[in-house]
Amino acid sequence: MSHLFTPLWLRDLESRNRIFVSPMCQYSSWEGFPSDWHLVHLGSRAVGGAGLVMMEATAVVPEGRISPMDMGLWSDEHARALERIPRFIRTQGAIPGIQISHAGRKASVAPPFRGGRPVPPEDGGWEARGPSAVAFGPGFATPRPLEAAEIEALPGQFAAAARRALDAGFEAIEIHAAHGYLLHQFLSPLSNRRDDQYGGSFDARVRVPLAVTRAVRAAWPERLPVLVRLSATDWVEGGWTLDDSIALARRLRQEGVDLVDCSSGGLVPDAKVPAGPGYQVPFSAAIKREAAVATAAVGLITSPEQAEQIVATGQADAIMLARELLRNPYWPLLAARRLGDQVSWPPQYERARPR
Repeated sequence: MSHLFTPLWLRDLESRNRIFVSPMCQYSSWEGFPSDWHLVHLGSRAVGGAGLVMMEATAVVPEGRISPMDMGLWSDEHARALERIPRFIRTQGAIPGIQISHAGRKASVAPPFRGGRPVPPEDGGWEARGPSAVAFGPGFATPRPLEAAEIEALPGQFAAAARRALDAGFEAIEIHAAHGYLLHQFLSPLSNRRDDQYGGSFDARVRVPLAVTRAVRAAWPERLPVLVRLSATDWVEGGWTLDDSIALARRLRQEGVDLVDCSSGGLVPDAKVPAGPGYQVPFSAAIKREAAVATAAVGLITSPEQAEQIVATGQADAIMLARELLRNPYWPLLAARRLGDQVSWPPQYERARPR
């Protein structure tokens, strides 16, 4: 069997392979509630053979949504509305996961296919908030700096969302601390200009993400895994760096994090990102090696052979696929054939298995 299709244990959970569905916003919710689109979108990737299916960034409070059409988990009603999705994913042999998030200064914008510009309150938007009064970029609203009491409430808000995710039936949870959203905003000196206990030094800037992680780990069962997505670098001089990510990953491991999902960028709109096949894999390899924590690689990974090489050489423990799984939900089933592995197909699809 290939390395890619070797099972991976995350605490008491066994993933049938190392192919994970990366959380991808679908902008198909109303008031934070899932729609039939989410069931079909995520369910088809479970049918397609992925090992873990991660639901998109799901806001822990209403103002934490990226857009008015984003998912939310700030009430028990939202948890009940989600139940059928992880239930179906599990019946297909995959692990149902969910990413919890707060967009911070990047909140209240239109979906990308509607222009992605800020949505003012009169059009259904809201006031964006962040660590400091530093806008994401030209044309974006300057966020209101969070008060100390609001910051102190964040770990509890993330923990409450985690408990609701568990009640809904999810078995893996990922904390979103990447792509320029709120926890990443606290990490980077480019967006965190505070002069209190939450800004300035590295120790001060990591305080909030670590407190959130600690609260989520305490709320989440010991037998189930906690993941954290990091932007390993801002790709901007004076910003968050790979060395910073390694140092934080060591602390995350001590807090009980089981896997670091290694992405990059997203903090500023004009970063020069040298995107190319597997361009973020070196981040995954470095964090895995230097922080002694399991990692996932993500970003322009498209072929089975490329994914296999990354896992086989120990550069990552798992592969997060995004656009490739949008193009083909059944990529894992076809990848197994390319790599010479025998994996089970859904019985309803067995007649379509290549011979």
